[in-house]
Amino acid sequence: MKLLTVVAAWASIAAGSALQGSCSSCDIDLKALGKSLSSTAKVYCPGTSGFKNVTTRWSVLEEPKVNVVVVPGTENDVVETVKYANKKNVPFLTYNGVHGALVSLGKMDHGVGISLSQLRSVKIAEDGQTATLGGGVMSKQVTDGLWAAGKQTVTGTCECVSYLGPALGGGHGWLQGHHGLVADQFVSMNVVLADGTLTTVDANSELWWAMKGAGHNFGIVTSVTIKIFDIEHSDWAIETITFSGDKVEAIYQAANDYLIKNGTQSADIINWSYWMNNAEADPNNPVIVFYIIQEGVKAVDSIYTKPFHDIGPISIDPQSGTYKDLAAWTSIALDSPPCQNMGFANPRFPIYLEQYNVPAQKKAWDIYAPAIRGSSAFNNSIFMFEGYSAGGVHAIPADSTAFAFRSENLLAAPMINYSPTGEALEKKAADLGNQLRNILHEATGHDDFRAYINYAYGTETSEQIYGSEQWRQQRLRDLKNKYDPEGKLSFYAPIE
Repeated sequence: MKLLTVVAAWASIAAGSALQGSCSSCDIDLKALGKSLSSTAKVYCPGTSGFKNVTTRWSVLEEPKVNVVVVPGTENDVVETVKYANKKNVPFLTYNGVHGALVSLGKMDHGVGISLSQLRSVKIAEDGQTATLGGGVMSKQVTDGLWAAGKQTVTGTCECVSYLGPALGGGHGWLQGHHGLVADQFVSMNVVLADGTLTTVDANSELWWAMKGAGHNFGIVTSVTIKIFDIEHSDWAIETITFSGDKVEAIYQAANDYLIKNGTQSADIINWSYWMNNAEADPNNPVIVFYIIQEGVKAVDSIYTKPFHDIGPISIDPQSGTYKDLAAWTSIALDSPPCQNMGFANPRFPIYLEQYNVPAQKKAWDIYAPAIRGSSAFNNSIFMFEGYSAGGVHAIPADSTAFAFRSENLLAAPMINYSPTGEALEKKAADLGNQLRNILHEATGHDDFRAYINYAYGTETSEQIYGSEQWRQQRLRDLKNKYDPEGKLSFYAPIE
């Protein structure tokens, strides 16, 4: 393996940038980079707490490996780091929330990490119509910063992920029924291209189309200006309804009939569900946890909940609060288990659906439930079904962005969690995840399955994550060849 190494003497030469630790063995001398960085930049070497903090990932499956991490203090620090990596012919990889879990990241076996963790500003424009965000800002920071000013926007749902990580792949969120995807809120962005050029990309730019759905392949976004909106509803409510597995068919038939309604789900309604072990609900068997979320109310309307009550759940838990409570209610808040870096491999196998195919849901349950039950190595797994309102997504022309799957209404993904013990268990997990996805895919009637890039396993084809239309693939390849001909930005869901 080719190794990037750094002289220990950098500590005294780095022009004011903070170097933590000694990156020893002097194959490559990085003192020139140190001199070009701002005084607020930081450089972390392996074996230090700073290096560990910015490189520890949510999923340990096929982790990327780097030999030094630069934490830019300014946008220009990103420019200088990319230029230097290119000059020394070593790969580079950008980090935000370190939640990316595609196995393609494992192809990064040495090089420079670029952590955007110091670029986390939220600045609201004087007219209150837009906000400019630092490239490393986290979703919760955006939500909290805007909420304090009476504003909101579409962000990813999970509090511990970055804003831009999901956004560059399209990005689903609670408010998409009104405003579209996270990427649909972009107004302009500063982007460091593969050659180290800093450029502003907006609706007049050739790259604008590509950045909204395939942006990971085209540059490092150091800041982005987005549309924001007045808070329309402070009140939100949820019912968490837990069922035994024998109700699987009735649950998803009701979801089709009373919630999704052939893609016309009301903009104020969201339905989610998890298939998971929950010892409090059933100590011996997995259960189905079904969420019905509604905005603008203190209790979810019974027109939506009664059909599910009539099925005969194990428990019903109604709650009320604000938009800021949604992540905690659905167990994806900062302090929730899924947001902790616990050393698990967490591969996902996503597929978009137009509606639930009830027989396929039953078939998948009958395979999934015994696979995660009891002392199984996969007993921390979660099968996720995300049913956002899709009106705002449908309203935007499908050919206007690189995100290709605007006609879909549901996102399903088994997430097979396990403590890695070797290749045999890794293969078993992948086989289970792919088997479950294939069951749902066969029921769609589509020739090819359609996968959400931000949940992808990493072995999906370009057609499966960027759309199968020939013109889409050609446009992406042409842009890739023009802006990144050497494939420097190709570790995360590469265009091939």
